[in-house]
Amino acid sequence: MFRAVVRLSTSGVRSLARTRPCFSAPLASRCYSHAKVETDEEFDARWVTYFSKPDIDAWELKKGMNTLIGYDLVPEPKILDSALRACRRLNDLASAIRILEAVKDKSGPHKDIYPYLIQELQPTLTELGISTPEDLGMDKL
Repeated sequence: MFRAVVRLSTSGVRSLARTRPCFSAPLASRCYSHAKVETDEEFDARWVTYFSKPDIDAWELKKGMNTLIGYDLVPEPKILDSALRACRRLNDLASAIRILEAVKDKSGPHKDIYPYLIQELQPTLTELGISTPEDLGMDKL
């Protein structure tokens, strides 16, 4: 017991004897964003151009949609129109339906966004012969 008390007391004395000056370095404020801020119109035009490339392949289509869905936004109908036309050029119906499902999921709790997008895309869907997930009964699974 005496040994434990001596050990605790000597470590306590050592910690008092070893006072080091405490220096705190000032935090440097860094501003990494020197680039121009992209407007909504420029953003939309960039993605419409991306999906409108005549030589786009399936990997680029999926990569672009994955990146686009990763943003904190629901894509505009003109971007989705361009992506659906790219799916048609690739003859990839599954990707077109996945795009519509992803947009429905991305709309989240806002129940008025997805019907608006479908309403805006309906002429394109009809022209390209693409059915919505609801038309295929996939919403009931």
